[in-house]
Amino acid sequence: MKNAVADRVIRVKPFLGREMFEKAKALERKGEKLIHFELGEPDFETPHHIKEAAKRALDQGYTHYTPNAGLLELREAIAEKLKKDNKIEADPATQICVTVGSQEAAYLAIMCTVEPGEEVLVPEPGYYTYRNCIQMAGGIPVSVPLKGESGFSLDPKEVEKRLTSKTKMLVVNSPCNPTGSIVTRSDLKALDGLAAKNDFLILSDEIYEKIIYDGEEHCSIVAISSDPDRVLTVNGFSKAYAMTGWRIGYLVGSKAIISEAVKMQQSALASATSFAQIGAVAALRGPQEPVTEMVREFERRRNVIVDGLNKVKGFSVVKPRGAFYAFVDVKRLGKPSAELAECLLNDAKVVTTAGAAFGQGGEGYLRISYATSIDNIDEGLRNIGVAVSRLKG
Repeated sequence: MKNAVADRVIRVKPFLGREMFEKAKALERKGEKLIHFELGEPDFETPHHIKEAAKRALDQGYTHYTPNAGLLELREAIAEKLKKDNKIEADPATQICVTVGSQEAAYLAIMCTVEPGEEVLVPEPGYYTYRNCIQMAGGIPVSVPLKGESGFSLDPKEVEKRLTSKTKMLVVNSPCNPTGSIVTRSDLKALDGLAAKNDFLILSDEIYEKIIYDGEEHCSIVAISSDPDRVLTVNGFSKAYAMTGWRIGYLVGSKAIISEAVKMQQSALASATSFAQIGAVAALRGPQEPVTEMVREFERRRNVIVDGLNKVKGFSVVKPRGAFYAFVDVKRLGKPSAELAECLLNDAKVVTTAGAAFGQGGEGYLRISYATSIDNIDEGLRNIGVAVSRLKG
């Protein structure tokens, strides 16, 4: 029998962090108590008014298919949000596609634009799904290094070095998972200039846009672009509104690309869940205080965990400017990141994610999520300190 599994799937590697998550779950089933520093989701409940809107939607009969592009009411609410928060003009009828989470939005953006053999520049360490989507499209991911000594900033000069005649797209993720870095307005302007000069697209993943600290403001590259049709913007509700399980995201772009994305949606998933879309409308048009309060608490936790991690011998971390991850330099311990994560799981009962899960440049780091309580952070830091001192001994 011929190989039943397509090469495009075999090329895709599973997320190393998921493997650690499964090991942790196996230990918990045996009764182990673990501190979770690996989870990439807020530990807050979805705000009450959003849940109530979805409940009402169920009672009102929102249990059927919606248009493939999503409910017009939600697309209109997204357009309002984009204009107010991001200074982006988008036609809700033709330039917005509601997706099953922001990951599907990124998948559609890449599948609709990248041809086999074309190159996509991917900042790394970076979120694993970009590389996987590029490979499934037959494209070639090209790593752009984010250097710890410069705060993991995306340097336009490093991008320019890697441009070829095959370059089709650049991925920008700001704030960044796993590093918490932010791309400055001036660097975004420079990247847009490179895109115009060298004729490539930009995929801007802005899922963490609301989770920014120290009074900084998020800048959407499309808002300052010389050619907005060159930019595809990915966003969603999972992080800002603690709606990871609702699976609602969106893709914003030119009419030509969005029409193709909607066509792909028809064949792959039909549409996002109807009553979840009504909840998303409430998220955008309802009170925003829960978001502000959540970010304030994340900032408090960030300060505690960064302070504590920098006191662990062999650990070093730059204070993240956004998202809810500390990307910890552990190279001085002399262990591969996956091996160190395994040691911390077994000896400290703390679950972390190996930096190697985030591509080139991630080795020698651990991603530690502070989407957990201060009490858990304090306990986890104590356990890590003890376990690392044993390792060094």
